[in-house]
Amino acid sequence: MHHRRRGLFFLLFITVAHTVTGGAATAQNLDLVLTGGRVMDPASGLDAERDVGIRDGRVVALSESRLAGRTTIDARGLVVAPGFIDLHAHGQDPVSNAFQAADGVTTALECETGVWPVARWIESRRGHAVVNYGATAGHMAARIKVIAGIDAGQRSTQTEAVRDRIAAMGPTPDWSHRAATDAEIEQMAALLRQGLDEGGLGLGFGLAYTPGATHSEIFRLFAVAAERGVPAFAHLRAQEDFHDQSALATVQEVIADAAGSGASLHIVHLNSTADREAQECLRMIRGARERGVDVTTESYPYTAGSTRIESARLDHWEEESGGRYDLLQWLETGERLTKETFEKYRKEGGWVILHGRSEEASEWLVAQPDVMVASDATPFVGGLSHPRSAGTFSRVLGHYARERQTLPLMQTLAKMTILPARRLVGVAPAMKRKGRIEVGADADLTVFDPATIIDRATYEAPAQTSAGVAFVLVGGVLVVRDGKAVEGVFPGQPVLGDR
Repeated sequence: MHHRRRGLFFLLFITVAHTVTGGAATAQNLDLVLTGGRVMDPASGLDAERDVGIRDGRVVALSESRLAGRTTIDARGLVVAPGFIDLHAHGQDPVSNAFQAADGVTTALECETGVWPVARWIESRRGHAVVNYGATAGHMAARIKVIAGIDAGQRSTQTEAVRDRIAAMGPTPDWSHRAATDAEIEQMAALLRQGLDEGGLGLGFGLAYTPGATHSEIFRLFAVAAERGVPAFAHLRAQEDFHDQSALATVQEVIADAAGSGASLHIVHLNSTADREAQECLRMIRGARERGVDVTTESYPYTAGSTRIESARLDHWEEESGGRYDLLQWLETGERLTKETFEKYRKEGGWVILHGRSEEASEWLVAQPDVMVASDATPFVGGLSHPRSAGTFSRVLGHYARERQTLPLMQTLAKMTILPARRLVGVAPAMKRKGRIEVGADADLTVFDPATIIDRATYEAPAQTSAGVAFVLVGGVLVVRDGKAVEGVFPGQPVLGDR
C-alpha cells in the first residue's frame, strides 16, 4: 500500500508538472504560435517537432507540448528554420524585398559594395523595409564622393538626379579609373570611418569597378577595417588586371591585404570570381584560414552573373570572353548582344546578364559546408532582374539539396543562417539574436515545405516568387502567409554595426 501511494503520488506529480508547464506557456499571452512544425536550428543542432511561441518580436517558448496564442499557425509537415540572412543583396527597395521575403530571406544586407553616406541611407529605408536591412561603408561610394563630389548612396535607392550626374561622366570616369592621390586616400579613409560611426557593418570594396584604385590604396583602407575590428567585403579585381589572368591572383591580393593589415575578409560570390578555378581558390582560402587569417566566402547557385553594362567591370569583356558578345543578354529585351549592340548599350547604360560559367563549379560550391549562400540580388526594374534576385535560397534547397543531394538539409540551412550571422556577430549586436531558433532570439523565421520548395524565377521571366515557402516572419510579423505576400507591412529593422 505504501508503494502504491508513492506511485500514485509520483504520477500525480508528473501530471501536475505537465499541466503547469502547459499552463505557463498558455499564460504567457503569446502573440503567435507555430505549432507542430519540424524545428531545424543549425546553431544548436535541434531537429525535432516543437511548438514555437512568439511575443513582442522574440521567440519566448520552444515546447514539446502544445502552446496557445492569439494567432496559431499549423506548421505540421513543414520545416521551421531561422530566417535566411543574405549578406549580399543590392535590391534594397520594397519591390525587391518582397521577392526576397518570398524566397525565405528575413535580413538582406548590402555588404559587397556598401553605401555612403551610411546614416542617410539607413534613414531612407526606415519604415519602408519588408525585411531587415543594413550595409557596409562603401569604398566605391567614398571614391565617388572624394573624386567627383557626389553623395552616391546606394544604386536602388539613388535619386534620378544622382544617377544622371554619375552617368554624365561617361564610361571611364575619374572616380573609377584614376589613381587617387595620398591626400584623397586619406579623405576616403575618413569617410569610411564616418560610415562605421554611423552604423556600417564593415567596409565594402568593389575592386572590379574601381580599376584606378592601386594596390597601395586598397591595402591602406584594409588597415582601416583592421583598426576598427570590422570585416572587409570584397568583389575581387578583374582577372585581366593581372598578367597571368588567373582567379588565383585576384584572391591572393585580398588575402595578402588581410594578412598584412590584420583585417577580417569576406570574398563575395566565389562562383563568379573563380568559376572553373573554384576548387583551387577555396583551397587557398581554407589554407589562409587555417593559418590565422579570418577569411570567409559565399556563392550563388547560377551560371550567369549580372551587372551594369557601362561599368568598369566590362571594360575587358572582349578579352575576358574571347569575343563572345553573345554571352551577354540585355535585360530589357532578352536579346543576346553583338559587338555593335554592346557598344550601343554601353553608351545608354543598363543591366546585362553575363552567361557562360560552369555548372559543375557552381554545384561543387553549393556542396561545400563552409561556403555561405548569398544572392547578389539586383534590383527589380520594371519587373525585370536576374533570377537570383527571387530564387537563390529556394534553388539551393530545392534543386541542389533535395534533387541533387549536394549536402544534408541541416548543413545547407547553416550556410543560410548561422554562418552569415556569425560573420557579423562581432560587429552588429543584433546578429546575436538572428540566424538561430532559441528563447530570446528574434522571431525572424522561415517556414517551408522541404518536399516542394523550389525557385520559379527564370532569365526570361524573373519576377516569379519561389514555391514551397509557406510563412515568413520578420520580428514576429508575418510578411508571407500561406505562400503569399502580406501587403502593407514593413517590419524590417536596421542592422547596425557598433564599431
